[in-house]
Amino acid sequence: MAEGAVTCTIDGLEVSVPAGTRIIDAADAVGIGIARYCYHPALSAPAMCRMCLVEVEGAPKLQPACITAVADGQVVRTEGDAARVAREGVLEFYLANHPLDCPVCDKSGECSLQDYVHREGRKRGRSVEPKRVLGQDFFGGKFGGIIYDGDRCIMCTRCTRFMREIPQDDLLCVVQRGNRSVIDTFFEEGLDESAWAHNIIDICPVGALLAHDFHHKARVWDLDRAPSVCSGCSQGCNVHVDVRDNVIQRLRPRENPEVNSYWMCDYGRYDYEWLNRAPTTVGGDLAETPAADGGRGGAGRLDAPLVRGAGGALEETGWREAILALVERLRAHAGGGGLLLVSPFQSSEDAGLAARLAGALGIAEMVYRCARAGEEIPCRGVPGLARRRDLAPNPRGLEMLGFERTGDDRGAGGIASTGGALIVLGDDLADLPADFDPGADLFVYLGRRLTPAARRADFALPVTTFAEQDGTFANHEGRLQRFWPALQPPARARPAWQALGVVLAGLEDGAAPASAADAFLRLGEWHAPFRGLSYEDLGTRGALANASVRVTPDGAEVR
Repeated sequence: MAEGAVTCTIDGLEVSVPAGTRIIDAADAVGIGIARYCYHPALSAPAMCRMCLVEVEGAPKLQPACITAVADGQVVRTEGDAARVAREGVLEFYLANHPLDCPVCDKSGECSLQDYVHREGRKRGRSVEPKRVLGQDFFGGKFGGIIYDGDRCIMCTRCTRFMREIPQDDLLCVVQRGNRSVIDTFFEEGLDESAWAHNIIDICPVGALLAHDFHHKARVWDLDRAPSVCSGCSQGCNVHVDVRDNVIQRLRPRENPEVNSYWMCDYGRYDYEWLNRAPTTVGGDLAETPAADGGRGGAGRLDAPLVRGAGGALEETGWREAILALVERLRAHAGGGGLLLVSPFQSSEDAGLAARLAGALGIAEMVYRCARAGEEIPCRGVPGLARRRDLAPNPRGLEMLGFERTGDDRGAGGIASTGGALIVLGDDLADLPADFDPGADLFVYLGRRLTPAARRADFALPVTTFAEQDGTFANHEGRLQRFWPALQPPARARPAWQALGVVLAGLEDGAAPASAADAFLRLGEWHAPFRGLSYEDLGTRGALANASVRVTPDGAEVR
């Protein structure tokens, strides 16, 4: 047994945990789930819901597992008759007023009250009094706001404690007493001033707090889920992407103690519509409207490789033909210099293969553009958690690969006439006019939308978004984190690392990477910050890169 640890027995299982561990956490460590409502591991524990009562041998009465620390030699029973009867009674009181409207509740399918009642609630209620009716209230908040359904509220107070302890915006309180208690805002203030308020929707154990954005959009059992990384800023919050019919319905925070704890900001939570692709179009069918959201949107999705033909127009072709023609043109420009522009919304694998291509072509200028916001918005109760100024997920990753920032604070400009080859990856060039002059002998565009400026390209190749592929981002502190595909891409779009890997194989007579994991291993061969890491090392929570070292295109290490 480790020093400072205690050993107890829970439901016949011996458990060794650090001294001071609460019974509810010790039980979780060995897979014994103790029912709870008011308890949340990141919040204070008021022990008010009384769902977690357990039998402790030697104690005169049932003990709340959320505030009772384990002791050496302690014997705990969570499934004893007394504990079961207590939970059954608590559930009966909750259902005295809680409406049985599960068929129309957005929380249905992920509601702990449903689970507990189904597992050990009474088969029939004994209450004959009519249920109270409080109706709904609108708490405000950013991006559609939060709906409060007082009829469903079980007064666990997770929401009020969250607002007080995590963002430290004390904007919610309990009003009235006893069975008249409700959650409310202060006068007409609402939650509009908080950038973190929508986390209360995630931690509400029932359907009392609902996101207006998700209201009646989908049943939770119809959603496919994929772990990912928020692209809203360089904090790199871990998230779940919930998808139905290949459309993202919502983002939810995924626990990572090293990055975002259990939380995410409201800006990142609702920064997903640009990933829900517009109808796919090619060539001249695309609208001439530039994107209005920092180069991430647009009228239609590029869904076929386009090559400028002899007549001067972009012509649709297959990937094989486009790659062969591109390799031939690039060989003619080897050593001619130029400019590589990569979007900080591209994965590290995409950018790393692009940097390798730049080195093969003698392109020394590798840049990225990144829009910036005003002041950072910290989450005062969680050290290190903030909505960062860089409103993109991977600027640090690009810098570790040797890229430098260009353009203004709005992510515009910064592209000068270069001569040689101009290679653009992921940046939609939405700020540039239709008569944009690339000033290059060869203009290669790998992107998702063919904006007016991108139409000037000699090659336009469709690539996937990060939500449609495997890959990694490096957050503001240099933590490399994996994301997984959540959406099906257009049929002919390819991950940029795959397309660039095939081009490099043609130029260097080598083998193209077979997977994103293979591409990541190659980054370790070419770039010191990624050296010695693999996808297995990153896991689901990431790992810090050797961010003090970066490698220039000519192979020199810079500290």
